[in-house]
Amino acid sequence: MEAVLSGFTVGVTAERKAAEIGELFARRGARVLFGAAMHTVPLPEDGELAAATEAVLAAPVDYVVAITGVGFRGWIEAAQLGGLGDRLLAQLRSAEVVARGAKARGAVRGAGLTESWTSPAEESAEVLAYLLERGVEGKRVVVQVHGDPMLGFREALRAAGAEVVPVTVYRWTDPVDLAALDRLIDAVLRGEVDALPFTSAPAATNLLARADRTGRGERFREALRDKVFIACVGPVTAAPIDAAGLPYVMPDRARTASLVRLVADELPKHALR
Repeated sequence: MEAVLSGFTVGVTAERKAAEIGELFARRGARVLFGAAMHTVPLPEDGELAAATEAVLAAPVDYVVAITGVGFRGWIEAAQLGGLGDRLLAQLRSAEVVARGAKARGAVRGAGLTESWTSPAEESAEVLAYLLERGVEGKRVVVQVHGDPMLGFREALRAAGAEVVPVTVYRWTDPVDLAALDRLIDAVLRGEVDALPFTSAPAATNLLARADRTGRGERFREALRDKVFIACVGPVTAAPIDAAGLPYVMPDRARTASLVRLVADELPKHALR
């Protein structure tokens, strides 16, 4: 593979698949700096997920919204471990299942269920528009929530007359290795990082929040705006970057491989400009 990123430094803020993402950039010649910006905490052990599953089982369900592949799979696996798997799958089979994207659709099918619709743009807003257009008044809607609690999404459904049952499978916390994240922020401030590819919104949110909490927020944003090529895997991931007023690009397909190719294609051109 051609070392098109030789001489460039790429910061990787992902926790899950960080080594895999880093290797994709390293094979293209990049120097890779790792600084996980968040840590995923599963909830099955504290009883919250089991309670949410029991709430789903308490009454018939009209719609099920699968937001993330890892989250939907984690929910089904936790239910199976807790002895509720068969009951849960039977309950979900009677509902219309909607998937936010291809990964969520794959998890739905992997559980032996069949989705009725998948968001072409892989956006929560598109899923919400679909449900509202179908009509949710008097309907019971189960929403598999990812790290973001999706409060606006849930409130919009309630305002339209739905009973919303959120199922939170995991939440985000600060990374285990905060020192590595701080080193990455400092490297950005020193002008040593050429690109930051983001694969999740919580990583982008927590990166900016960490810079703010440590008194480096304003300088960090200035460095990102002027010196760093920011790429986001999709619009959900890009939301906190966009809200911060920072420039970014996205690949045509919301896939990690597409994100890596985009950085490899565009970063050298960006550097020349």
